[in-house]
Amino acid sequence: MANFRADRTSEDIQRELMAILREMKDPRLHNGIISVVRCETAHDLSYSKVFISSMNGLDVAKEAVKALKNAQGFIRHELGVRLRLRYAPVLAFEATDSIEYSANISRILNDIQYTQTEDEASEDESGDGED
Repeated sequence: MANFRADRTSEDIQRELMAILREMKDPRLHNGIISVVRCETAHDLSYSKVFISSMNGLDVAKEAVKALKNAQGFIRHELGVRLRLRYAPVLAFEATDSIEYSANISRILNDIQYTQTEDEASEDESGDGED
């Protein structure tokens, strides 16, 4: 039963962290699109690992993690108040490049689709003259 509670709390933490990030005024958090990709919470809700990613790359995400570590006390307090937790979990922030990786895959798929469309158009043009 505790596993379901930990999963629900992880989702709540992720949602509230995004709201807190939007309200924070640290310029390191507003260099690019910063997102909370995933949150893993321990079964006893005492520890939570938060993965941060940026559209602008891993370096920007690492700078955002530094800013979040500096404001960890404030963030933990806000989470406790917003989620009405008796003990807010200790937060550990980690940078990841998953958004950049996903954007790169999307770009590659769009390029493949574009070249296939061009190939089909060139076949149609060459096929029209043979009739």
